[in-house]
Amino acid sequence: MYRITHGSTLGLPDAEAFIETLNTFEQNPVVRGLFNPTAELVIARAPGRLDVMGGIADYSGSLVLEMPINEATFVALQRDSDRRLKIVSLSEDLSEVLSFEMPLSGFEQAGEPVAYEIARASFQRDPAEHWAAYVAGVFLVLMRERGTNFTDGARLLISSRVPQGKGVSSSAALEVATMQSVAAAFDVRLEPRETALLCQKVENLVAGAPCGVMDQMTAVCGETNRLLALLCQPAELQASVSIPEEIGFWGIDSGVRHAVTGADYGSVRVGAFMGYRMLAELVGLHVTQSSPGGPVQIADSRWGGHLANLTPSAFEQLYASHLPERISGAEFLANYGGTTDTVTCVDPNRSYAIRIPTAHPVYEHHRVRLFAELLSARITERQLECLGELMYQSHASYSACGLGSTATDRLVELAREAGPAEGIYGAKITGGGSGGTVAVLGRREAGSAIARMAEKYARETGYQPYIFSNSSPGGATFGHLRLRGSYRLQENEM
Repeated sequence: MYRITHGSTLGLPDAEAFIETLNTFEQNPVVRGLFNPTAELVIARAPGRLDVMGGIADYSGSLVLEMPINEATFVALQRDSDRRLKIVSLSEDLSEVLSFEMPLSGFEQAGEPVAYEIARASFQRDPAEHWAAYVAGVFLVLMRERGTNFTDGARLLISSRVPQGKGVSSSAALEVATMQSVAAAFDVRLEPRETALLCQKVENLVAGAPCGVMDQMTAVCGETNRLLALLCQPAELQASVSIPEEIGFWGIDSGVRHAVTGADYGSVRVGAFMGYRMLAELVGLHVTQSSPGGPVQIADSRWGGHLANLTPSAFEQLYASHLPERISGAEFLANYGGTTDTVTCVDPNRSYAIRIPTAHPVYEHHRVRLFAELLSARITERQLECLGELMYQSHASYSACGLGSTATDRLVELAREAGPAEGIYGAKITGGGSGGTVAVLGRREAGSAIARMAEKYARETGYQPYIFSNSSPGGATFGHLRLRGSYRLQENEM
């Protein structure tokens, strides 16, 4: 039986359930023997997130408002004198197990950590093992960015209740829980903000997903019953926004799988950076490029290096008409050389939308700032209607970018149909779009209306949606637990 020697579960039922899993998982023949039952275990926890406002505008410098959800990922880690990584991931009902193993020397070449490109290509070679990039990548990032020398290996057990492919950032929860467990076990001191930025590198550079940093920051720094406010320039925490007692936020899963690595998300992101590069040329900002085909650098004192800092009025009156609706990658590269984005590339063989992806973060940043101000004021019926309208506007902008889906559109329609009469005021697609989860704003007592929306959606589609409700603390608040086990032979083994 394992007992806590450091830290607290904070009374979180899922933390107590995970410890109970540790006390019983040796009964599972697939994972039996993973840990030495008398050696110390380190446990970390990180939640997923509901993107209330901001979404894909994060990579353009927008303010975003994120709620850490109740569902979380746990990682239990034990150091191992064998310099290998052994990673086991359990399904929520313990019926399925994924396993991955590699020597830590696989991350080294001529005594130095391998390049990210090599590691990324290795994990992408076998789709069945790509999930392990989010875990093993933590070790490589710490080796490359912090100079950490891992003299020991590690055995890791993962248990997650953050559903995958639903747009609530299961990947960030996994990265953060892994990073915090590794840092605690190997005595690597990390501040919360640095933890999030390092986890973003895991996702961008090892897993190969071009996400912004809002997911990782929420998984680390989120607070219960508050919206994390992050100005993504690049990752500046603002004062969190309390969720007024009168209202609540829910997430309803559409059943359409979302992936940040999808082509739609990537092309919209590239289009926004292409638009920013074109505007820099238009207004005469100084542009340099250190190598052909590489990222460009823009000396931007006008907008502070971020597209979101344009005001909507200036964008419409001065700049929008100068942007093309679309342009081929080849024509763009010939005329502009590249973009400032370090995690995506312009494909010369495809065509990109420019004007709409560029407009989205300009307007979204304005919407999010107004949303935060409205939440901070006394909540009235008129306030709720304005908050809901901002969410509906955000959803429409996603759709204009091509990041909507029939399923998520239907959930937003159901929210409109329920309306204020049932305590529902707004809804929008979340995260990277193209499926996933819809965030819904309603009065605190509107839970039954949310359930009716979900049931109607189920009757129409045959898919029973998962409903996200309530929030929980981020990884920084949870910290980590240290456990010790005591091993007694069973009578039949004596």
